[in-house]
Amino acid sequence: MTDQDHTEGAQTAASMGFDTLAIRAGQDHDPTTGAVIPPLHVSSTYAQDGIGGLRNGYEYGRSANPTRSALQQQLAALEGGRFGLSFASGLAAEDALLRAALTPGDAVLMGNDVYGGTHRLVDKILGPWGVGLRIVDMTDAEAVRASLQQSPAQVLWVETPSNPLMGVADIAELVRIGHEAGALVVVDNTFASPALQRPLLLGADVVVHSTTKYLGGHSDVVGGAIVTNDAALAEKVEFQQFAAGAISGPHDAFLTTRGLKTLAIRMERHSANAGLIAGFLDRHDTVRTVYYPGLESHPGHALARSQMSGFGGMVSLALADGATARRFAESLRLFTLAESLGGVESLVNYPDAMTHASVRGTELAVPEEVVRLSVGIETVEDLLSDLERALDAL
Repeated sequence: MTDQDHTEGAQTAASMGFDTLAIRAGQDHDPTTGAVIPPLHVSSTYAQDGIGGLRNGYEYGRSANPTRSALQQQLAALEGGRFGLSFASGLAAEDALLRAALTPGDAVLMGNDVYGGTHRLVDKILGPWGVGLRIVDMTDAEAVRASLQQSPAQVLWVETPSNPLMGVADIAELVRIGHEAGALVVVDNTFASPALQRPLLLGADVVVHSTTKYLGGHSDVVGGAIVTNDAALAEKVEFQQFAAGAISGPHDAFLTTRGLKTLAIRMERHSANAGLIAGFLDRHDTVRTVYYPGLESHPGHALARSQMSGFGGMVSLALADGATARRFAESLRLFTLAESLGGVESLVNYPDAMTHASVRGTELAVPEEVVRLSVGIETVEDLLSDLERALDAL
């Protein structure tokens, strides 16, 4: 992959709007046939013009693939970064980043409300390798500062909004605090997506994504991404991508690219539907707490308004107790009980026993009474009727 491939996203981003970038970045028509949609390249290997005579840098599917290259340009452009790298899953992307950035003896400072799989990766996989893990409330900037002053951490891992309690962290302030302490500041932007929030523009060093979620957007592909402006770090992560091989396959890359083209308009509907649903839940007597940054009652509402252009499609709620939460989650009809989030269809998840089961008994444990909704783009009146029926039956 050439430096021109890497930097095209940033060069184009300076002159095009987000929606245009989503459709055009890395998506030049096929020079041979004129096909408007670039072809899906499924070849595992590439003919060489003599030994070492590579055509545009392509030699073997693990090192590079034209469909993946196009997606990586698209990802970089949408996040306003120079370097984009695509992986087989969100956790594969996180693993490659952390192994590129850390050595045994280093530490990660992570929020107390993050995706359970991220915590498991650092605690169970990298921990035995010698990487330390500390937990702090990322919505409390002074607590973060105090933790870094007490003991250094090489990576400050920020997830905002957080999963599943929708905590909102001040990206720009945490960047200042992290950089003062010499930490690499990583922001998991999965819940917001670049359509609503662009952490690199707020000073973050790296953005990570599970592209399985909003970027793919149709619950038909698994993937992950890293975007950064740091050339040296990008080279290290790219080596991990090549040497460890957790790449996105060409068909996965193609599906993700297709999903990205409608990201902005999908996020508008996700946000609009979620806002109406959060308001309904907030008024319902059966619901104890609603976690949604679009509500004025949310402690991070003002901050979310300042660093996001919308509040997203994720809503969590707390009911009376765990048994009630389970009954509610299992009684919904239009909200499908399933893992994952960010697809066009609405999903319901019970974090304690599903996405966050791996952090039970830790300081990241999700309260048993919490249910997480991934609000889709269906007709909102139908979703409201489903929720009302289920709540009234409790």
